[in-house]
Amino acid sequence: MLRTGVVGVGHIGINHARLYAEIPACRLAAIHDVSLETAVAASRKYGGIATETLEAFADLIDAATISTPTIHHYAVGKFLLERGKHLLIEKPIAENPAEARELAEIAHANHCVLQVGHVERFNPALRAIEGRLPRPRFIEVTRISPYPNRSTDIGVVLDLMIHDLEIVLHLVRSPVTSIDAIGIAVLSKGEDIANVRLHFESGCVANITASRISRKRVREIRVFQNDAYLSLNYQKQSARLYRLLDGKKIKHERVAVEKGEPLKLEIESFVRCASEGLTPEVSGHEATVALELALEITRRIEEGVNRGGA
Repeated sequence: MLRTGVVGVGHIGINHARLYAEIPACRLAAIHDVSLETAVAASRKYGGIATETLEAFADLIDAATISTPTIHHYAVGKFLLERGKHLLIEKPIAENPAEARELAEIAHANHCVLQVGHVERFNPALRAIEGRLPRPRFIEVTRISPYPNRSTDIGVVLDLMIHDLEIVLHLVRSPVTSIDAIGIAVLSKGEDIANVRLHFESGCVANITASRISRKRVREIRVFQNDAYLSLNYQKQSARLYRLLDGKKIKHERVAVEKGEPLKLEIESFVRCASEGLTPEVSGHEATVALELALEITRRIEEGVNRGGA
């Protein structure tokens, strides 16, 4: 049975520990955190040994989640990959593309599975509609939520929008040809609200909005192609398809979705890939491409802010 562990048991990592303890195909063997007290508390609740050092942690596991602040992803990831451990690294994969690419190279050299936590790829609603719209022409995405009081070391593009960037890249499968981006900081050092318009070589255009200063929570995507329109609600795990028939009649149908916990589906997939040597759905390569795009958007937002303040 695969021995699993979690590095960093904060708001996100504690749920990874819970699920590793629940999933029959693996065993939660170890937990590591900069706060030993936090690691011990998680260990008492879900099992596994709380370790004081990363070396001791590595000796106890075959595969692990890294759910530390982003600035530590590269160092912790490199340490564990070089010791042959399969990894699920929470998004973004690293602080910069160079570190992300190096992690992917180390994983390949050591025959390790490297999966990145773009959890929306495992949302049952998205999985139910992926193959239904092969030629998207316009995509509109809205992801807004109240201020989280966490992940404030990064802006909203790297915190929230990167989920949608990875999904849009996955759906369009065409190079980005131009980027228009705006954003402002309200409560954080980085941007708290951002909007980007992406133009693709295929002709598709994507308009993406992300905010973490809203009073409500909305996570929706709408995809249009020449003969159909699909609306997906990530929160409700529901989808509706509107299709043009005979050039004049619109047929509306609710897409059947088998609901489930996206994070559990993601971790089950990781455990299966690590156990069987399979390629993960969101590998280091896909995550690096999404990170590169997110950083370019962030750079353009910063340039716009600086020009506005000049």
